[in-house]
Amino acid sequence: MKIVITGGAGFLGDRLARALLALGDLSLAGSPARPVEELVLVDRVAPRPDLADDPRVRVVLGELGELLPAGLLDASDLVFHLAAVVSSAAESDFDLGMRVNLATTLELLEAARALPAPPRVVFTSSLAVFGSTPALPLPAVVTDSTLPTPQSSYGIQKFIGEQLVADYARRGLVPARSVRLMTVTVRPGVPNAAASSFLSGIVREPLAGVRSASPVPPETRVAVTSPARTIEGLLLAATASDAAWGPLTALTLPALTVTVGGIVAALAVVAGPETAALVDWVPDAAIAAIVTTWPAEFDSARARSLGLAADPDFETIIRDYRRDLA
Repeated sequence: MKIVITGGAGFLGDRLARALLALGDLSLAGSPARPVEELVLVDRVAPRPDLADDPRVRVVLGELGELLPAGLLDASDLVFHLAAVVSSAAESDFDLGMRVNLATTLELLEAARALPAPPRVVFTSSLAVFGSTPALPLPAVVTDSTLPTPQSSYGIQKFIGEQLVADYARRGLVPARSVRLMTVTVRPGVPNAAASSFLSGIVREPLAGVRSASPVPPETRVAVTSPARTIEGLLLAATASDAAWGPLTALTLPALTVTVGGIVAALAVVAGPETAALVDWVPDAAIAAIVTTWPAEFDSARARSLGLAADPDFETIIRDYRRDLA
């Protein structure tokens, strides 16, 4: 089996690649399991050396939009499309977001469609497809039937991507599915341009003895998930049978609802009050304008029926992060 991961050198791409290699074989949409013989990691930067050294891994560097016409997907069985311009970056650079998040997604679907046997495509969407305004507020709890009303360019681009994926699948052009990711935390490394990046920073930096700031007040409620629960959802999108998966609309993954102040309190429990004291509260209106339109509570009944669950609490997320670093 040949599997392609776009954004393969990123945090989630790295985690997903390692999970696939550890599994060794995979069952696509309920079919008999087959060995993972080639894992193609596509990105603008190289993945970590230990991952690239696996004989099953092939690294392809470059712009996805330029690589697709050159046969990147040829003979592939499965594509995880993770590559994207994140929320704040897409908001600050409209043209970049439209090109990477929308145009390249369409190009990928077209490249898959053109093959004699199109690969299965898993598209990563986002909770940012849901947004609230005074004129059209979201319900207190977002369910599987809540209408997406994105309030950012990123959210709109992801929602259009979902609809493209659903229509290609409905017409039998490409066997494709979409998964809506929650804010994934705690992410290692350095901050990225996502509006939600601070939700990792207020844990990651203090644990390293470095001060960090929250741009939103402590009472702000957010929906989060751990890297491990996210990878579970992505793998399920590839392996679940059509009957189990159900409708072609995007699957909203389960989320843990917590306040930002609750994250800092969990940090105090796990690492001590002196560590939690390294978090400052520095308002940033631009970040708050994006983050506070996102829903904070989900009832993902469809995901639960597939066996997926939210993290039990944020203390567990922090402990798992520390264990992974060890």
